[in-house]
Amino acid sequence: MKAFKAYDIRGLWEVDLDVEIIYRIGFYLPEILGAQKILVGRDIRQSSDSIFEALSSGITDAGADVDDAGLTTTPLIYWATGKYNYDGSVMITASHNPKNHNGLKISAAGVLPVGYETGLQKLEYLCEHEPIKLTKPKGKINSCHPQTDYLSFLNKYVKTYDNIRFGVDCSNGMASLYIKQLIGNQAYYINDIADGSFPGHEPNPLEPENQEQIKQLVINRQCDFGLIFDGDADRVMFIDENGRFVSPDLIIALMGHYFFEYQGREGRVLQDIRSSNAVGEYLAQFGTQVETWRVGRAYGASKLREIDGLFGGELAGHYYFKDFFYSDSGLLAALIVIDLLNTFKSSGFNLSQLIANISPYFNSGEINYHVTDKKAAIDAVVNYFKGIEKPKRILDFDGYRLDYEDYWFNVRSSNTEPYLRFIAEAKNKEKLKDIVQTASSLIQAFQ
Repeated sequence: MKAFKAYDIRGLWEVDLDVEIIYRIGFYLPEILGAQKILVGRDIRQSSDSIFEALSSGITDAGADVDDAGLTTTPLIYWATGKYNYDGSVMITASHNPKNHNGLKISAAGVLPVGYETGLQKLEYLCEHEPIKLTKPKGKINSCHPQTDYLSFLNKYVKTYDNIRFGVDCSNGMASLYIKQLIGNQAYYINDIADGSFPGHEPNPLEPENQEQIKQLVINRQCDFGLIFDGDADRVMFIDENGRFVSPDLIIALMGHYFFEYQGREGRVLQDIRSSNAVGEYLAQFGTQVETWRVGRAYGASKLREIDGLFGGELAGHYYFKDFFYSDSGLLAALIVIDLLNTFKSSGFNLSQLIANISPYFNSGEINYHVTDKKAAIDAVVNYFKGIEKPKRILDFDGYRLDYEDYWFNVRSSNTEPYLRFIAEAKNKEKLKDIVQTASSLIQAFQ
């Protein structure tokens, strides 16, 4: 089934997913999760109510109860799953995908991500092959209201920001529900009404065209920085005072000041395989160990828990926290970084200066290619570079990352989209250009 991905279930509504498939998912979900009660939340997409009805019907027909959290963010569902010890939860959302998409993000007890390797594959099989057998008493749908406790938790991270002015782009997504309740009029807001048609722009803050409005706001209002959330508020990204996008992996390094310097804590940090060398090099000053792992929440959140890490992040703008049940939260990450930037501004440092101090490297950013034979393309790139110079290190758990003395690259298949992805970093701009051109030529031969 096309909608079953590595991390979640997601696709074009009424093409990849419909009410029948959603009902069957709901029916077999209690079995997969071993749950008698499942927490369910949803975003503002126009199909979300229909999905909630079909999903809840399936869950209750299987004899389990549904606790309906209503319209909310994905991170609230993660937090509430852990806080109230649910055996399972579902967030109805397609995250950053276009408005005509939708999907399900599923967590097991302990807020453990349910990915394809940890439950979705079995769920897919049951949905495709097993008949519906109504043998149990029907479950119930109950309303629940975790929002008040959730906001109380986040309010512990809210400060008075006397030294800075900043802009917030909610992307007409679910961050709109809570951000003003947290920081009030301390920011300039755009696209701050939740609207499933996403009238401001598509809710994917990684795409440059979707960053234009917050960049203009930062410049026009002479802000110290801006931030932009995705559709379900599990991701956040930052714009510096010059209107330039900040690579999200470098924010992992910046957060080191908050946890290690200001809070005086100890613990390991997690990054994904695409992260800049600058992250580990910068965090070394705090005496921490940085672990590298696969891309995606199904892997990142589980790995942070496995290593009992303090926090971590990804190039895509996900930030995971031990204090958040090892899960990701765009709002929590935003509050931490806002606090940091307010403190640094009082010492005369702005965001662009901080990032320049973190990274001396030139980075390509992730480049996407439509490729027919992804494996052959990956092998061609890896074999070529291995043939001209022996790598210092090879990581092979998410595509391949090859590290050399003055550069590295990662080439991998996307787990959520039909792309081959390539990213490289070098100490020299011309060297980076050569690497990207060489790799592109090799990859394009398989298009």
